[in-house]
Amino acid sequence: MSKLSKKSLIVTTIVGALAITASNFAAADVLNDLQKAEAKIFNASVKSQKKITNMYEQTQVLLADYRNTVSQAEVLRGYNDHVQRMVDDQKANIASLQEQIDTVDKVKQGVVPLMYKMIDTLDKFVSLDVPMNLELRKDRIDGLRRVMQDSDVTTSEQFRLVLEAYELEAGYGAIFDAYQGELDLGDRKLTVDFVHMGRVSLLAQSLDMKHSWVWNNDTRSWDELDDEYLKPITDAIRMARNMLPMNLTKLPIFAAGAK
Repeated sequence: MSKLSKKSLIVTTIVGALAITASNFAAADVLNDLQKAEAKIFNASVKSQKKITNMYEQTQVLLADYRNTVSQAEVLRGYNDHVQRMVDDQKANIASLQEQIDTVDKVKQGVVPLMYKMIDTLDKFVSLDVPMNLELRKDRIDGLRRVMQDSDVTTSEQFRLVLEAYELEAGYGAIFDAYQGELDLGDRKLTVDFVHMGRVSLLAQSLDMKHSWVWNNDTRSWDELDDEYLKPITDAIRMARNMLPMNLTKLPIFAAGAK
């Protein structure tokens, strides 16, 4: 091989090396560009994935809210149905109560006059009855008349009090009782001990136990008794007050309507 050829070979070799080097540089640039592009794509992919993740999470939250809203709507619908049934029942109760009130008003229209008549009848009965505890019984009747004029007292309470007065009057027929009070003899008044056995006999005795009287319901007056009745009446008063045991005793009798 000639020197020229060797030089040419050397030059060719250098040129080839330079070409390879240049080719390598070019390949490196391309690789670098590819890497940068891939990095951009990766970064873009990461960002996109984040967006997708955020959108998914937001979607899950919205879905949960929707389901919760639907669930609450169902609960509210059920509760509203329950409330509506209660309202319907209350309306029915109100209608029933109104009907009862209307009925009560009609009943009151008949009961109120009846009560006034009952009080008048009771007053007349007491006036004609044996006058045991007369002042107390008269006061009770006066109280009934006041109650009937009191707007704060319900009709049912007024009727209850009237019936109670009748029951108390009926009870006097079975009471054996003694009490102290004032005896009106017309020309004078005395404080005495009264004793009565139901409506069978009403007796009075002076506090010094020297005089005694029996109520005569036919003449509507007091008849003075003989001394023979002093001790029996004294014993009767003491038995009524539980100061003596119950025992037989002889007493005069003037019952209502007795002859």
